[in-house]
Amino acid sequence: MRPTGKLHLGNLQGALKNWVDLQNDTRNECFYFVADWHALTSDYGAPDQIRDNSMEMVLDWLSAGLDPEQSTLFVQSAIKEHAELYLLLGMITPLAWLERNPTYKEMKEELSSKDLATYGFLGYPVLQAGDIIIYRGQGVPVGVDQLPHIELTREIARRFNFLYGEVFPIPEPLLTEVPKLMGIDGRKMSKSYGNSIYISDGADEVKTKVAAMFTDPRRMRRRDPGNPDICNVYSFHHLYSAEEERARIDRECRAAEIGCTDCKKMLGEKIIAAMAPLHEKRRRLSSRLDDVRQIIIEGNLKASAVARETMEKVRDAMKI
Repeated sequence: MRPTGKLHLGNLQGALKNWVDLQNDTRNECFYFVADWHALTSDYGAPDQIRDNSMEMVLDWLSAGLDPEQSTLFVQSAIKEHAELYLLLGMITPLAWLERNPTYKEMKEELSSKDLATYGFLGYPVLQAGDIIIYRGQGVPVGVDQLPHIELTREIARRFNFLYGEVFPIPEPLLTEVPKLMGIDGRKMSKSYGNSIYISDGADEVKTKVAAMFTDPRRMRRRDPGNPDICNVYSFHHLYSAEEERARIDRECRAAEIGCTDCKKMLGEKIIAAMAPLHEKRRRLSSRLDDVRQIIIEGNLKASAVARETMEKVRDAMKI
């Protein structure tokens, strides 16, 4: 994950929970890293927050259940071999592969306030490929929207193996069903839009944000029947309310027996209750930041050992 700001509920539901599940499967050896170099592809003009954001991100990871005894947690920039492999892969990656990346234009439009006409932004998929294959990764957990990134990584790995010999496994996407959580304004939940409910938000912040959430746009008055199928608040109930309660809300909303304000209040309480254990763990970790720093140091050492071994194979294959 890129440390470009606080993590939100979309990050928790769409990635972190799946990461924890993968970690808890004893067949897997998992590597999770703070992609601080990737943060520079869009935030190169304001790097001063990246270090603080990185610590906050690791606190969120640990609070959500990532365990340094089961997974390797590290910081990208601490492993200089990433940069070396990025350089070498850049020598063999056709420019056309990068220009056809479907998220390149999407991100430029989403972040239109920033000048992203840079080599680093165009070439970030090559760095991403290096991040994956330097650990000889067999699988990468992604949602469907990220499949083009993984396919590009696969193409780059295949091209390297074709040119220099079989060094890298071809990683497979581990498709996950990512819940579609929209922001409080009905757009994609995004730090850049300022429409997110953050993992670290306290009870009052959650209540205020949920109260401001968009609902069924056609339900103008309390007595109007609603349609939960198009209501953003109800989509959150799918994640935070029990099935029986969701069925009751669905029924009462359609019959105008419950108002949006009451529905939001219930959701706010559910989110607060669900986040309470994470917040408690985060408070404990925040009082022991030296321990968290040590976790990162040890993760860096573990990752570095694997990356060095891979780069020896790469140099041998390329005869450099």
